[in-house]
Amino acid sequence: MATYPIINKKTGEQKEIAMSIHDWDQWKTDNPEWDRDYSDPTTFPGIGEVGDFQDKLKKTHPGWNDVLHQVSKQPGSTVKPL
Repeated sequence: MATYPIINKKTGEQKEIAMSIHDWDQWKTDNPEWDRDYSDPTTFPGIGEVGDFQDKLKKTHPGWNDVLHQVSKQPGSTVKPL
């Protein structure tokens, strides 16, 4: 369950609500006077780390490329080692 910081557009009231991400779109439709509060950078949705995930995967799990190499040898496999 995700927690969303929200702010009332008219009154400026701030609060947090917890709900499933699947319910978020319906809640926004039902409550047009409320909006996501992006003023606090700690709750701002970010893109995470920027960089090549394959290099990070090879560094953190060095044996994983060996596994992918073995799987790529199987008949009909479309898997490619990193």
